[in-house]
Amino acid sequence: MLIRTQQDGFIHPLSSEITEQAAYANRRQLLRQWSAGAAALGMGSWAQREAFAQGGAAAVKLAALPATQSSVQGAMTVEKATSYKDATTYNNFYEFGVDKSDPARNAHTLKAAPWTIEVEGLVKKPTRFNLEDVMKWGAMQERIYRMRCVEGWSMVIPWIGYSLSDLIKRVEPLPGAKYLEFVTQADPQTMPGLRGGYIDWPYLEGLRMDEAMHPLSLLTFGMYGEVLPKQNGAPVRLVVPWKYGFKSGKSIVKIRFVEKQPVISWAKSAPQEYGFYSNVNPTVDHPRWSQASERRIGEGGLLDKKRKTLMFNGYEAQVASLYTGMDLAKNF
Repeated sequence: MLIRTQQDGFIHPLSSEITEQAAYANRRQLLRQWSAGAAALGMGSWAQREAFAQGGAAAVKLAALPATQSSVQGAMTVEKATSYKDATTYNNFYEFGVDKSDPARNAHTLKAAPWTIEVEGLVKKPTRFNLEDVMKWGAMQERIYRMRCVEGWSMVIPWIGYSLSDLIKRVEPLPGAKYLEFVTQADPQTMPGLRGGYIDWPYLEGLRMDEAMHPLSLLTFGMYGEVLPKQNGAPVRLVVPWKYGFKSGKSIVKIRFVEKQPVISWAKSAPQEYGFYSNVNPTVDHPRWSQASERRIGEGGLLDKKRKTLMFNGYEAQVASLYTGMDLAKNF
């Protein structure tokens, strides 16, 4: 088992333990604050925010999103969390630009409320749901996941959400549903990156049904004890921690249940570089660089020694059985 259970006595406090009850807002208030991008709710000392720019404006705190600690096996690494500043200013979110700092500068234009998620395809209950209703379908949990980017950098982020399987069970997939396809927001009025021609928008991602049903697959509404910042995929995104980060689609507006494997955006744009599964695998190189090591953002400088990349990003004990008998070099 590759998940570490302790590290230098580090203990990560739960946001529910350090946020006063008076600071909790109801779900409608959370949605209003997502839309406005600001809230006056206080946080505990561990979560005091470093200043960061969003659209050139001064930083503001977002609404608190209380959660309990997850009991899902492997969901709570005790590695030191990446700083909030790094996690919210160094991002891949091409809808707002290709530079890592572009999302923090440009994502303030995203209109995150009101928000609906449409479920369609091979399910008994296809319909369009309000975000506030979807947020009630599972118990909010805090999970501290490693995140690994295909470009060779990584972070450790305390996410808040519930297992995607809770949503899947509610809409009752039909027997023919073998895959899920995730469609993300594509609004040229609020997303300047859509003017780039490197992706056929909207951004599409997909999971096999058993991957989507795995308890580590997280439907995510918050991070660091707060609702999601816009540059991190507000108001709802996917987090699949054993896969490279581009598999975790941001700002989801539609989920399709389909029989055939969907053609995901990067596999369409660069099939020689990005496969459907995209499991973190140090033995399979990207055509332009090695995946055997990684650099943890906020940890040392460019000349410091890199970390060894872990198979399945360190979640091998939990997810390797999903791929028994598969050639993971061919099915990359």
